[in-house]
Amino acid sequence: MYKSVLSGTDGVPLDEIYSLREAKQNAQVAGAEREGMKKRISEMQQFLDEQQQDITEYDEQLVRRLIEKITVYDERVTVEFKSGTSVDVRR
Repeated sequence: MYKSVLSGTDGVPLDEIYSLREAKQNAQVAGAEREGMKKRISEMQQFLDEQQQDITEYDEQLVRRLIEKITVYDERVTVEFKSGTSVDVRR
């Protein structure tokens, strides 16, 4: 009786079982996040590939569709895309 409270049915300690379950859950969440980012990057690439003309001037619609935010620092500018990727541009 004492052993069944502290261990699972196969003798593995319960704290190890819970730890492994949590690690599995975290890995599944991280995998889903990666897949979501891949999908957003693919959609962004497809959108850019479908553009009929070269981008030669500022396009408000394009900026709003692709860029999440731009952060200006003293030594660089960071552009964060809606796909989740970011680019640092040195000044």
